[in-house]
Amino acid sequence: MSTDSGHLPQLQKQLEQLQQLESIIDSEKAILQQQDPAKLTEISELKNQLLIDIQSLDQQFEQSVQFKQDKAQGVYADILAEIEKVLLSCKEKNLVNGQIIQHSELAVERMKTTLLQNHNKSSMTYDSKGKTSGGLSSLGIKA
Repeated sequence: MSTDSGHLPQLQKQLEQLQQLESIIDSEKAILQQQDPAKLTEISELKNQLLIDIQSLDQQFEQSVQFKQDKAQGVYADILAEIEKVLLSCKEKNLVNGQIIQHSELAVERMKTTLLQNHNKSSMTYDSKGKTSGGLSSLGIKA
């Protein structure tokens, strides 16, 4: 088994990046629950930059023949197992955040529908023949 640890610092860096990502995803969840669009935009930018950095380091590993050989020999088994564990946690937490976003979108859509229905009810009038008319069409606006 090779004792070359040339990629160990890069693997440790990737582990740190993934731990940062996990922390950002946790913060993102709190922001989603608080429904703060400004903070959400800010944290999304941080998350995207970190994902780009992680992907860049991943590509370096992918292109290294020596890394692939060392990995096959089990040189980095411990740190790779830790990386895999954090990555799995990130994926699970990201799925939860996706569900929160989906539920928020549904809630907004329901609220929009309710507001439109209430608007139409409150703007309903009767014409000279007793027929109902209402909504924006009574203003000559067609959607």
